[in-house]
Amino acid sequence: MTKNGKKVMDEHDISRALKRIAHEIVEDNKGVHDLVFVGIVARGVPIAQRLAKIIQHMEGSKDKIPVGGIDISLYRDDLATKGQYIKVRKSSIPFAIDGETVILVDDVLFHGRTIRAALDGLKDYGRSGKVKLAVLIDRGHRELPIQPDYIGKKVQTTKKEEVSVKLLEVDGIDEVQIG
Repeated sequence: MTKNGKKVMDEHDISRALKRIAHEIVEDNKGVHDLVFVGIVARGVPIAQRLAKIIQHMEGSKDKIPVGGIDISLYRDDLATKGQYIKVRKSSIPFAIDGETVILVDDVLFHGRTIRAALDGLKDYGRSGKVKLAVLIDRGHRELPIQPDYIGKKVQTTKKEEVSVKLLEVDGIDEVQIG
């Protein structure tokens, strides 16, 4: 992110947003039964882990809510043109998703292409009962008919602006900047 970036969320804002999303997920799902989280590598995974931990604590559940991660690199629709520049990372979904409610988690929703790729990738792991989308930031400008079910914050951006999400687990700090 450039030095001129405008901070739109700090660690407290992110924490509040994730707690709100967690409450919405529990309310919508009527508890934690048949619930699994799949974060999109890289920053969707720690967000998914945080949400699962918040929900587990809220519900007083002794059982851990399953959390996995999916790398969408090989499911991208621009693989033919950008393939040599794409770094493939490891997916890890060590649980069955058949019949489960999958909460797909990402940091920023923009065009919708990453989510489309993740939905394609999830098919390789089974047939979920439902898939719901949780994002920390929704910046609009969709190119595909994909909308989040749970949003931390909607921000107005131009198509050329960058949204930078930094998370403690990956970057050593929690913040969101636009620049």
